[in-house]
Amino acid sequence: MPLKPQTLGTALNEKLTLHSALCRREVGAFQTAVQSGDDVVVACTQEKRLFAEIGQQTEAATSVIRFVNIRETGGWSKDAANASPKIAALLAVAHLPEAEPVATVSYKSSGRLLIVGALDQAEQVAALLADALDVTIFSQGVSAQAQAGFPGQERKYPVISGAGLSIKGWLGAFEAKWEKNNPIDLDLCTRCNACVAVCPEAAIDLSYQIDIDKCKSHRDCVSVCKVAGAIDFSREAQTVTEAFDLVLDLGAQPLLTLHAPPQGYFAAAAGLAAPGLLATVVKLRDMVGEFEKPKFFAYKQKLCAHSRNETVGCNACVDICSAGAISSEKKRNQISVNPNLCIGCGACTTVCPTGALTYAYPRASEQGVRLKTLLSTYAKAGGSHPVLLLHSQGSGQQAVDALGRAAQLQKTVQGVPANVIAQALWHTASVGLDIWLSAIAFGATQVVVLVTDEEAPAYLEGLAEQMQVAQTILNGLGYAGVHFHLLPAQINGGAQAVASLDASLQSLGRARPMAAVTPARFAVAQEKRSTLDMALDHLIVHAPAALPEAIALPRQGSPFGSLLVNTDTCTLCLSCVSACPASALQDNPERPQLRFIEKNCVQCGLCVKTCPEHAIELQPRLLLTSQRKETRVLNEAQPYQCIRCSKPFGTLKAIESMLGKLAGHAMFQGAAADRLKMCGDCRVIDIYSADNELKITDIR
Repeated sequence: MPLKPQTLGTALNEKLTLHSALCRREVGAFQTAVQSGDDVVVACTQEKRLFAEIGQQTEAATSVIRFVNIRETGGWSKDAANASPKIAALLAVAHLPEAEPVATVSYKSSGRLLIVGALDQAEQVAALLADALDVTIFSQGVSAQAQAGFPGQERKYPVISGAGLSIKGWLGAFEAKWEKNNPIDLDLCTRCNACVAVCPEAAIDLSYQIDIDKCKSHRDCVSVCKVAGAIDFSREAQTVTEAFDLVLDLGAQPLLTLHAPPQGYFAAAAGLAAPGLLATVVKLRDMVGEFEKPKFFAYKQKLCAHSRNETVGCNACVDICSAGAISSEKKRNQISVNPNLCIGCGACTTVCPTGALTYAYPRASEQGVRLKTLLSTYAKAGGSHPVLLLHSQGSGQQAVDALGRAAQLQKTVQGVPANVIAQALWHTASVGLDIWLSAIAFGATQVVVLVTDEEAPAYLEGLAEQMQVAQTILNGLGYAGVHFHLLPAQINGGAQAVASLDASLQSLGRARPMAAVTPARFAVAQEKRSTLDMALDHLIVHAPAALPEAIALPRQGSPFGSLLVNTDTCTLCLSCVSACPASALQDNPERPQLRFIEKNCVQCGLCVKTCPEHAIELQPRLLLTSQRKETRVLNEAQPYQCIRCSKPFGTLKAIESMLGKLAGHAMFQGAAADRLKMCGDCRVIDIYSADNELKITDIR
């Protein structure tokens, strides 16, 4: 890997010393550096653990130590000779401080484990865990592989059984609920097997449960169980609930089918043959005590477009959450996010049009600093046409590392191109439209999101919708080419998968879509709409072609747009104004008008669903004229004046519509009909001053 210390130092504004054997040989130089008090960046992660330990043990070491991998992502490539700008960018980002701490979510586990599955298999797994955990088995019969006399006769663990088992909760707070309907009381059963031996229908197996469909009511089992008294067919079924800290599900059909099940729940549908079962057992043994994780999200209810007046508008976050952590509370006009179930994927923040949900760890503002530093340093070091490759810290990082190693060992693999800059995220779904467009404004020519089997299908759909919106905006502004890509990668696909990823990256590295000539200088804000406005303003100012009046956007996922109001059917009841969560729709206190500020509209659809006349239609688009930020009138009407005092109190269309609907009603004839034409004050006066009407107080 050809490193150029002088070139890198110029880009980083510091003097660099070249170390070519950070694998252990230059420990002395490292110790001297950490005693200096300056921040120390180790440009290799091969011996990260060793160097971290040495840093802690070195006397008078006061430096902050950070690690960055420039080997697989930069140096191990056929294009390594041109990778200096990328390496400079990676080193610059490594100098940035860690993300600010956020609130944490706590879990407490006492080690109460529920193993669900065939009794024989559950007992085998329990034997590996019983010395560390308090094991209870929920028996689901015996496996097809169980031999005679198996499960064991000795009752080593509590065994429960029943029908309709359900699980909900999370690490340290699981609730198991089932119907106890087995005629055999497993607490009283001595496992003498007499009932199994005498049952003529073989309705009782070695899990000591009775198959009611096979049982013909001979009751021979009851006769042989008189001493223990464990069998009672007259016992009524009971609903039982019990608490557990951990759940290991060996059942053929998992009890929880979420793509991201709650922490503390592990499923191994193949039973003892399940891949990774041993790793799960090892992990379970360590899950006793108190644990913490960051609270990954922040929620501002006043910005939420989920519901108004129990009418649901935007449901994007609820639909995309793969962990079941977000639920609707439409009576409270908000959503509810369970931090214990949240896995921190950030998909909800990506699809949220208003920014009511924001990603908190790291914050959007911190991500913005990283991207700006990365791209500005890359440009300063002489790099061109930068492609930002976003991947996860888990499977995504494995794919990039595998490509780097393959490039070093195989002649046919090129490796990560010099202009493709890889950046790890906690989860690829945690950044979206605002960050992507900001990256283009900061100088990136493309944004590529590397996805693996870690991502739920809903995430891929959400990311694709957001990318379609972003791409439509850039193309509409005149930036030719394709700037946003979802790049699938297989982790366990072997050499073929590595070759496929390599070919895709080589093609993207050679692509030259049009980008902004002058990099933006704005700072990414925590508020999503503010960041979008700044990114769009920069891209509009530097647009390479004449701008159209508006850019039509895809209906799915668009956070911008206008409204089309049918003025023939709209009665200006203004129910849409009260429903609008973004203040895009407004009334006029002086006259009957429906006014609109397009910049505020998030296309949530609450106005459409609230309108009693079905007079409103969404129009996804990005208006590029100054009118986007100005108030304009969508509909107005002639005011209706009170027939007594002439004060306007409604619209002519609304009053006439009401009179027409009530014309045939017996209660609204004569004077009563005239009162509908009066303002509120005059209506009351007329009721109490009328002499030709019988009042209830007149009845004796």
